[in-house]
Amino acid sequence: MSSYPPRAEALVRAMADRAAAEPAAAVAFQGAPGAYSHQAVRETFPDAPALPCASFEDAIEAVQTGRAGRAVIPIENSLHGRVADMHFLLPESGLTIVAEHFVRVRHCLMGVGAQADLARVISHPQALGQCRGRLRGWGLEPVGYFDTAAAAAQVAGDGDPAVGAIASKLAAELYGLTIFAEGVEDAEHNTTRFVVLQTEAVPLPAPGVAAMTSLNFEVRNVPAALFKSLGGFATNGINITKLESYIRDGSFAAAEFYAEIVGSPDQPAVQLALEELRFHTKWVKIIGTYPCERERTA
Repeated sequence: MSSYPPRAEALVRAMADRAAAEPAAAVAFQGAPGAYSHQAVRETFPDAPALPCASFEDAIEAVQTGRAGRAVIPIENSLHGRVADMHFLLPESGLTIVAEHFVRVRHCLMGVGAQADLARVISHPQALGQCRGRLRGWGLEPVGYFDTAAAAAQVAGDGDPAVGAIASKLAAELYGLTIFAEGVEDAEHNTTRFVVLQTEAVPLPAPGVAAMTSLNFEVRNVPAALFKSLGGFATNGINITKLESYIRDGSFAAAEFYAEIVGSPDQPAVQLALEELRFHTKWVKIIGTYPCERERTA
């Protein structure tokens, strides 16, 4: 964690000590304290110790090694699509998705003096891009930083009134910054979807509860392989809400896919669709079945 500003370092050490005292209850996340992933942990497990981790791999490893009971990981954003490397990390982790959670990303402009003192604003490039219009209107120079919450910690530590940060309200609270404006993102729908990972699977959602199932599979290297693989979902009326392809090992011979469907493997229609999928693919792996936090409807 030495890459974080001193203000963030101190919080990381304190949070890690608390998580070490209650590892089974701890929830790992990627980023500095005050990151939107930290906010997601607070919203999903408000009483649990939160364990900051430097990378997604570290957060997953914390669960694999027992330093945390769960991890809350972002998987996609309504503006920027999938989070990089998640299609690799989820299947390889050996962990199970047991829940999902949506965080409305409301960026705040913050600093140590007054808004009139600001000349530059630091934050993660994606956050700056999401606030481009507002920053231009205020005449503020955007400067890229590796993490939104770490940017807030840097501003708090430097104490320069000419430099502000774009980060979460939680980050401003943790680092004692003044919020000049809330909701400064240009798109009102800016939302990140997170999934909860743990080692043990949970019981399938009860009948009547809307469920999602995440899975990945590898198609055979034959013509129309993907078309044939997915045909069972169409004929059985199963909605595929996500389908992403990727190539592994540099072979370029056949693609692997990460998919999400509406339904649970204990439902007859889903069972039939999965049977057909298995017939036309090399292998299929279910990563998790969990309740829908939001209905997938048009």
